[in-house]
Amino acid sequence: MFKRRLLSSSVAMVAALGSLQVAAQDNQEDMDMLLEEVVVTGVRASLNKAIDIKRDSMQVMDAIIAEDIGKLPDNNVVESLQRVPGVQVTDRSEGEVNTVTIRGLTDVSTTVNGRTIFTASGRSMALADLPSTLVSRIDVIKNRSAGQFEEGIAGQIDVHTFRPFDFDGSKVSLAARAVYNEDSEETDPILSGLFSNVWETGVGDFGALVNLSYQETNFRGQSVTPGAQVPFMTEDPLEGFVPLQRIFPDTGFWTPGLDNGLPDEAGSTLNMNGVDQEYYLARDAMFQSDLQGERERTAANISLQFAPNDSSTYTFESMYTGYRNDTFNSLHFSFVDWWGALGELGPIEDTFEVYEGTNVIKERSVKYPFTFTSGDYATNATDSFMSAIRGEWDISDNLTLESELVYQDSEFETEFIAMRGNGGGRYIVNANYSANPFINFEDNPDTADVNEGDLTDLTHWSMGELYDNGARREGEAVTFTTDGEYLNEGGLFHTFNFGLRYDDHDAAEYGRDQGGITCDAGNTTGDAANCQFASYIDEGISWVNDSFMEGEYDVPRSWATPNGEYLLANRAQFLNLYGLDPSDPLMEQFNINEVNTAVYATAQFETELAGMRFDGEIGGRYVNVQTDTEFVDQQDQTRTQGSTETSEFLPSLTARWHFTEGLLMRFNYGETLRMPGYFDLNPTITYYDDITDIGYGTASGGNVDLEPTMSQNLDLSLEWYFGDASSVYVTAFQRDIEGLVVGFRNVVNRDIEGFNTDTFVLSQPDNASNGKLSGIELGTSYFPENLPGLLDGFGIQAALTLLDSEQDIPLLDEEGQVEGTETTDIMGVSDTSYNITLVYDREAFDARLAYVWRSEFFNANSSAQFANPMPIWRDAQKSLDFQLNYDITDDFTVSFNAVNLTGELTHESYGNSPYHRMGNWKIARTFGLGARYSF
Repeated sequence: MFKRRLLSSSVAMVAALGSLQVAAQDNQEDMDMLLEEVVVTGVRASLNKAIDIKRDSMQVMDAIIAEDIGKLPDNNVVESLQRVPGVQVTDRSEGEVNTVTIRGLTDVSTTVNGRTIFTASGRSMALADLPSTLVSRIDVIKNRSAGQFEEGIAGQIDVHTFRPFDFDGSKVSLAARAVYNEDSEETDPILSGLFSNVWETGVGDFGALVNLSYQETNFRGQSVTPGAQVPFMTEDPLEGFVPLQRIFPDTGFWTPGLDNGLPDEAGSTLNMNGVDQEYYLARDAMFQSDLQGERERTAANISLQFAPNDSSTYTFESMYTGYRNDTFNSLHFSFVDWWGALGELGPIEDTFEVYEGTNVIKERSVKYPFTFTSGDYATNATDSFMSAIRGEWDISDNLTLESELVYQDSEFETEFIAMRGNGGGRYIVNANYSANPFINFEDNPDTADVNEGDLTDLTHWSMGELYDNGARREGEAVTFTTDGEYLNEGGLFHTFNFGLRYDDHDAAEYGRDQGGITCDAGNTTGDAANCQFASYIDEGISWVNDSFMEGEYDVPRSWATPNGEYLLANRAQFLNLYGLDPSDPLMEQFNINEVNTAVYATAQFETELAGMRFDGEIGGRYVNVQTDTEFVDQQDQTRTQGSTETSEFLPSLTARWHFTEGLLMRFNYGETLRMPGYFDLNPTITYYDDITDIGYGTASGGNVDLEPTMSQNLDLSLEWYFGDASSVYVTAFQRDIEGLVVGFRNVVNRDIEGFNTDTFVLSQPDNASNGKLSGIELGTSYFPENLPGLLDGFGIQAALTLLDSEQDIPLLDEEGQVEGTETTDIMGVSDTSYNITLVYDREAFDARLAYVWRSEFFNANSSAQFANPMPIWRDAQKSLDFQLNYDITDDFTVSFNAVNLTGELTHESYGNSPYHRMGNWKIARTFGLGARYSF
């Protein structure tokens, strides 16, 4: 039952924050008058609950409430979170949204029913793996109390599942949805079922619940990407070079991955043998990717509850999440640069075009380019289990205790195999790298019996390099917690909370990596004679169909690749053909044991200040983390063992001023930390050979001396709750972050048998950066009262987040020594994001039209291997989604939903510049039709 109060006459009253207090005080008597008691259901009911949770919380947070079982309005948890104020999502690919950030930061701790949860050897769970049908509520906690888990400088996402005592008696809910993916042209099922009952027995109340979910997705991802940006000679080259010849890094005139990008102004020069030589910047390639896959997610949750009396409850819960993802990537790659044969294309100046006022080549033509295709097949599987037993006791009228023991185990396995098809006989390729990239291949008129422009002609391709790798990642943990609450009657401090958490966590990784071997025609027979794969046409060859990027870019629509699924099915045959070991085992890379012990105490207070209620909470959390590591060098199998210890005291403070019943101001201060990723601690170095004749390879490794990243968090909010599902708030916040982990790059030498080079660009992480994030969140939910006729039921949800971030990045010389710093945006942070949802909520149906948008953001750094290093920016992203639910009866509901109605594209750019277009890929539209029966 919800007690409805008078609303303000106009939402315009909240336009000026300075007038909020006056307006609220003038209406306080009206706000306190109970006009009528009504039952609110549907969208407004869920919003009312979410608003109550936000208002009553000591912390700055937001919540999402499922309107009914299985009625969270999205396919997975991440998709639901994108409409929460301050939350931004990215990686809109493969038929879903995958990555979530809170206020632009990716380091989010994940919990289920308050319990930390992880996937494999990671520290957090991939939330996209959690079906929305299992969820009753999601909390997004942005500034935490000392009583909450300390890790995750971005915040915490706590997912709540259903329990039998949530219902009165029995409950059954069955749901099915069919989702059509426009790019894959497949229709896939989402199925769920919940069965729950509560029995009153002679020894107490007993409840049992089973919740099952199955989801299948066939997806397709299509992208067109210009290659790395590198320097080229001009028409007037240095002696010893020819016009438009590529300037490779091994010439010593520039160093990829260690500089901060070459200037792109017209007339820019490199010092080459004492000569200030002008250069052009151009992309070295253009590649197209057609990724098709099938994903399955299976989940089950069992909850048993027993209450022998009014003062104790016991709960056993067990949850399983399973993930299967098989993908086949058909890649076509064409170098569009000088590889020793520029060709006879007429005057050099007629073969390319630069952007005006720059030295950046926009479009060019090359004769006889080197091209290849690749058929890449990967299988991925995750199985995660969590079980917990919990007890809650009312020891007395003033003291309650609760405790639980949790065990979880998670394992991820992957297999990957790929074969390149090396091309020959290409004639002329024309490529444009602008915002609307194109590439095409011409037929050589002098070869009447061959069409060099036909990328499906198998006579153009031979069996190229073969790659084979695999990995297994494991995580296991036992966690014990006990928490207490003591109510103090009288006095300033009325509630004391205290507790202990002990977590023993193991993580391990295993892997193999072999390949890069060229097919040896002298050892091939039968189908593989002379390393040709034309005779595999029945099963071993795959063709991209003619619909690739249709209607978007002027690029080839079809090409032939080795069939990756066929390669994996015949793995031993192909590995033997290439002289590789089919039984190559997974080698141990590291194993880590980490013991986290934390104790906390908080005290809640309440008093009257200046005639207003003033309350809050003060507390502290002491954390000790003992980490024991063992790493295995993949070259000589030597083992390195180590041990580190971290101890931190993390204070927290919350204060709330209640100006009126509906208007309050909230202040939060808290400290959080992020422990280093397990893989980042690995001190052993993995070396990658030079396979493109650039003169050096790359290497990567971790740093066992990494320390935690620390964050000091401030939030100040003004919140007004003024009616049915109606509120408005503004929050200002700041995060001061110390010890951000960034990659250090330097040149090292190592002689490795069988490698083409002994020089490597090595990248390793270090706590070498500090950052600051500040911003403002504004949000509202508003359902006007007393709208006439069909207008009754209209409402709006909206949120705006404005962020400002900076991070100090060290600049290094070739030896890896710091020679200065550069201030950049924090990676992943969009300055602006907003979402607007129009809601129409009637007795028999409800509809929502939701739009989310986030501005461009710094997404990654370019490769250290050969690129002119530039930050890679992802362009603004948006999505327009729609959902409709219609109640046929009180128990039976049908639904329709559409995601990405406008069929958006996503783009990336080098250096956030229109001259440096990077990736371009399609985001699929999906349409779902479902039914839900509950009784």
